[in-house]
Amino acid sequence: MKRIPKPVFFIVAILILAFSFTAVFGVSYYVGDIKETAVKGISDIRWGTDIRGGVEATFQPADGYNAKDSELDAAKSIIETRMVSSGITDYELYADYNTDRIIVRYPWKNDEKEYNVEKAIEEISSTAKLTFRPGNSYENTAMGSDGNPVYSTPTGDTETVLLDGSYVKSAKAGVNQDTSNGSSAASNYAVYLEFNSEGAKKFADITEKYNGQVVSIWMDDIMLSAPTIQSVITGGNAQITGDFTAAEATDLANKIQAGALPFKLETDSFGSVSASLGENSLMAMAYAGIIAFILISLFMIIMYRLPGCVAVIALIGQMGITIAAISGYFPAFSSFTMTLPGIAGLILSIGMGVDANVITSERIIEEMRSGRTLDGALDRGTKSSLSAIIDGNMTIIIVAIILLLVFGPTNILSWIFGQSTTGTIYSFGYTLLVGVIANFIMGVGLSRVMLRSVAGYRVVRHKWLFGGVKDGK
Repeated sequence: MKRIPKPVFFIVAILILAFSFTAVFGVSYYVGDIKETAVKGISDIRWGTDIRGGVEATFQPADGYNAKDSELDAAKSIIETRMVSSGITDYELYADYNTDRIIVRYPWKNDEKEYNVEKAIEEISSTAKLTFRPGNSYENTAMGSDGNPVYSTPTGDTETVLLDGSYVKSAKAGVNQDTSNGSSAASNYAVYLEFNSEGAKKFADITEKYNGQVVSIWMDDIMLSAPTIQSVITGGNAQITGDFTAAEATDLANKIQAGALPFKLETDSFGSVSASLGENSLMAMAYAGIIAFILISLFMIIMYRLPGCVAVIALIGQMGITIAAISGYFPAFSSFTMTLPGIAGLILSIGMGVDANVITSERIIEEMRSGRTLDGALDRGTKSSLSAIIDGNMTIIIVAIILLLVFGPTNILSWIFGQSTTGTIYSFGYTLLVGVIANFIMGVGLSRVMLRSVAGYRVVRHKWLFGGVKDGK
């Protein structure tokens, strides 16, 4: 068995416990009376409408404008973009084409105390601003609810705005027939832009000046696309090409069209949504979870002794990673709305973590009973248990990915299940996937490192401490 330096156990254990502590409680400080958050924790998680309630609002085109269905879709798209970029994943969003209304429900902010509905609506209802800017530099990167990165906050020459949405007449998705590779045409999707007369002149000047350079397209502070100008365009019609799917091209076109809408959205009605679960129930679940974790820890330690202690540390780290991925602890991942199904996914992933450690510990015990030395039992036990753990966890990962794809923002089966399933089931898939990945990191990776490291200390080199019996049987 490959030896791992003995101090590694303490180094890894301390790092896991420190990380988990900061992931749960966060790190904050005060500048005068103002609280500054350096690292987000559980208190920064945005809870879903089923736990804390939320806001319901109906929007309509201002000044009695009769919007087309495509224009309502574009307006709906920008509302969705703002919610996703704000970490709101538990939402319901509908477009009523008969009455020109857009209905949205979403949870309160995590730090909301006054529960002011009008103030909460301002988070998503302000007028969208579409801009064209030179270059594609940005400050922040977050992970969108569809699994794709979201780039925000332009940097560099932030004062230069080449064009805004008022000059865009339309944006539509279509099929581009690319015949540049010979007679066989390869069909791919593109976004077709049409500018008004004044916009056509401005865009011609832009393409001449920035020919061969990147000109990025922004919605508020979110970068939608960063195409490279390939030629001077004088006719007022342009196309954005790339490796688009039909859904991606349509989504981009809707977002660009939203910035060029000939109408503004106004709030028709609004109100608050009561929680179906409530914060008292959340606290009861938290206490139940703590008690359950203590009981599981005692079971692991009593049954498997030293490997059980290592397993408990790994489980703490697994919970820390999952909470960090939800709260916005990592700068690359925005905060995630936590719902009751999301909590269920977290609990199920913890169960998978316990299962992985139990399988490994049992295999080690079997190897010791077969007469192997301690080092041999650790080596064979960890190797032979790996395939069973991977098989079980890969099944869960596949299920979680299917849930994310089916019930994500595209909600491709909404005609069967209804659009209201988007936030709730997506939340379950997200926490389940993150929890299983954390299990691979902690329960499969670092727990084995710690176990092999601590086995180097002579004082603990007794088979009984590793789940065996004193006579070695």
